[in-house]
Amino acid sequence: MIYAVTASLLGFLALSIPVGIVLFLLGFGVDQFFSPFPLIRGLGQVVWSSSNSSTLIAIPFFVLLGEILVRGGIAERTYEALDKWFSWLPGGLIHANIGTATMFSATSGSSVATAATVATVAMPQAEKLGYDPRLFSGAIAAGGTLGIMIPPSINLIVYGFLTETSIPRLFLAGLVPGLMMAVAFMVMTAILCKIKPTLGGSSRSFSWDERFASLRHLVPIVVLFLVVIGSIYAGWATPTESAAVGVAIAFLIAAFNRGVSKEMIHTCLQGTVRITAMIMLVIIGAYFLNFSLTAAGLGRELKEMLVGLDLSPMGTLMVIIGLYIVLGFFIETLSLMVATIPIVVPIMTGMGFDKVWFGILLIVLIEMALITPPVGLNLYVVQSARKAGRLSEVMVGTLPFVLVMVAMIALLVAVPSVALFLPDYF
Repeated sequence: MIYAVTASLLGFLALSIPVGIVLFLLGFGVDQFFSPFPLIRGLGQVVWSSSNSSTLIAIPFFVLLGEILVRGGIAERTYEALDKWFSWLPGGLIHANIGTATMFSATSGSSVATAATVATVAMPQAEKLGYDPRLFSGAIAAGGTLGIMIPPSINLIVYGFLTETSIPRLFLAGLVPGLMMAVAFMVMTAILCKIKPTLGGSSRSFSWDERFASLRHLVPIVVLFLVVIGSIYAGWATPTESAAVGVAIAFLIAAFNRGVSKEMIHTCLQGTVRITAMIMLVIIGAYFLNFSLTAAGLGRELKEMLVGLDLSPMGTLMVIIGLYIVLGFFIETLSLMVATIPIVVPIMTGMGFDKVWFGILLIVLIEMALITPPVGLNLYVVQSARKAGRLSEVMVGTLPFVLVMVAMIALLVAVPSVALFLPDYF
């Protein structure tokens, strides 16, 4: 059954059928061919129970928050400020790409939204200043992945919902690895541009007066992050409530900067509805598929297969990591999470692995899937913003950053406290 479901999943995706629909079709197929029970009768209850959660309300709020930041012109001012501070480093503007992605990751919660934001603002500068198109675009795609690690993260909310794990603890656990990867991305860029200066374009310098004057454009993002995340850890608000507060503050910031208009509000709401509908369809479809697979005995079959390998817990973890890397080549990331978490996480926790730690490790693997072909979403987002050149250039440009992610996976496995010391401390 494992091989039939996997082959069917890849086949449907190859036909360009929307992922949410594919998950429902697979659920119906499992019900028809593998289950001894008429599972279709439970569809209504599964749909209701999988969507009837106050935790999920945070998703449209964080999506709307990101939309307001982009459409309100806040992204462009943030980028210009970071350009003034990082332009002296080897790689110059590429560091501003990563820095802007990091700051927007701390507010938007979405990897694709972060990559789209930075790409839209940064791409016009690449050709004009003579940057290597591969490294420049690859850095944007990689920097965008930080949106699902640095809190608030929509993917961490989904993980917490599916595994009944504390979302504040997950947010704390993701903060240090996310910032470490952002710094590692910049170090990798500096090393490459130091070895081959032509990759980094022409260097530019700004006066200290210009740099300090630009800091006022970073204040709104910092305030927004402190309010959204601080209210959660202070116990003043749940993640859903803090997201709502963040939306209100983002709207006020956009209004203060004269970025609010009837058209802007319409575009933000339309984008929020579209993205939220896609996420919810995937979650509900995956829930029905998991319901069907569990009833048909796949969880037991998978566990027996892993036990049959007669591996140690660490050996089993290596198999799971390899499985996610391979599946990440072919399956959209949110779908991969929702379809596998209910099966894999109980196996991992049953072997003694911490659920919060495994969530952070899983997010790094998902980040890697976002920038590895052929289904890496961030690759296509950045390419669409380029409007010229080949997609293969973006793929090649992400390779150094994939190595950074592999190093982070190794570090998390070797030193779990990298992810756990903050949630354990607080």
